[in-house]
Amino acid sequence: MCSKFSVSTTPCNYGANDARFLHSKTSVARTRAQGIKAHKCSRSGAIPRLSIKEFIPHTDLRVHEIVERQSQANNLAKQDACRRVEMNPKLLEEAYKRCRNICSEYARTYYLASLLMTEQRQKAIWAIYAWGTRIDEMVDGPNAVYMSKSFLDRWEERLEDIFDGRPYDILDAALTDTVSNFCLDIKSFKEMIEGMRMDTWKSRYKNFQELYLYCYYVAGTTGIITVPVMGIAAESSVSAKSIYNAAIHFGIANQLTNILRDVGEDALRGRIYLPQDELEQFGLSDGDVFARKVTDNWREFMKDQIARARFYYSLAEQGISHLDKASHWPLWSSLLLYQNILDAIENNDYDNLTKRARVGKIKKLLILSRAYKKAQPVPGSRFH
Repeated sequence: MCSKFSVSTTPCNYGANDARFLHSKTSVARTRAQGIKAHKCSRSGAIPRLSIKEFIPHTDLRVHEIVERQSQANNLAKQDACRRVEMNPKLLEEAYKRCRNICSEYARTYYLASLLMTEQRQKAIWAIYAWGTRIDEMVDGPNAVYMSKSFLDRWEERLEDIFDGRPYDILDAALTDTVSNFCLDIKSFKEMIEGMRMDTWKSRYKNFQELYLYCYYVAGTTGIITVPVMGIAAESSVSAKSIYNAAIHFGIANQLTNILRDVGEDALRGRIYLPQDELEQFGLSDGDVFARKVTDNWREFMKDQIARARFYYSLAEQGISHLDKASHWPLWSSLLLYQNILDAIENNDYDNLTKRARVGKIKKLLILSRAYKKAQPVPGSRFH
């Protein structure tokens, strides 16, 4: 791994407003997490170790540079600076349709939430997701064994062409249009490719700090990319950096949920996306994962891992109300639908080794109703 992507525990220098925004619910999240695992807290220490200072190294990843560039997208001068690419409307219509099909096939939860967005935002989300899915399929799909490691280098070159207004194929054309419409920054896309590179050579993570970096690359970057698409509320009183931090937390939470849902499937590929030191703390090893046997130790270990994911969801929640109000319902829907996967793991008695946690259709509809209520502003307050 290139040294410029290294992680440090040096805390970010948040302003007063940022600190209030990021930490106002942190104590609640930590209490909730500790309550879930109170009987293990003194032994494992997993959840008490979680803190923004220790595990969210935004400064070292130079996220602030992306925030500064993308947050200027609301400025007219910046909008004029975006490269405008004229493309055939019928071609674009077909391009977005194909992206929509990819999203509906590979990400039903995200797709369901996207249907609640405005048309322009829908298309952007479909284009971004289709681009990421194509990389993921090259790394993890059935044809991955036939791919050389250089294919990601070629994909990065294609990304440069997309941002220069030269799409390689019809799916790339949709992303070219999206990048132009929302003035997106290329750095997060490149970091997502870096996360996929990790999958070509790394199958173990010695601690959560290593796993966090992977989650940031493959999912936290998505949060950064989508903030301009969702739109920051004009009346928001917190800094753009605070909102971007919450978006990163959203991505981290989603990826941690993916990891916990797919433990058994990943093990069949020889991969274990779980902190090795924390497995050891619970008397577990790679062999226990490959054996696919749910034990009491495994259940206790999973309780800690689920509590951590919920911790990040609680941080992510704080950013939603500071985005454009038209984005509140789809974002709450996405968060609650994905968070419910954790409930499904618990309902399966923590068996994510032989079972895949699923959220049924009726439950999804109920969650959409709950999300709608959470998306409504609190009377007498600009934010909720």
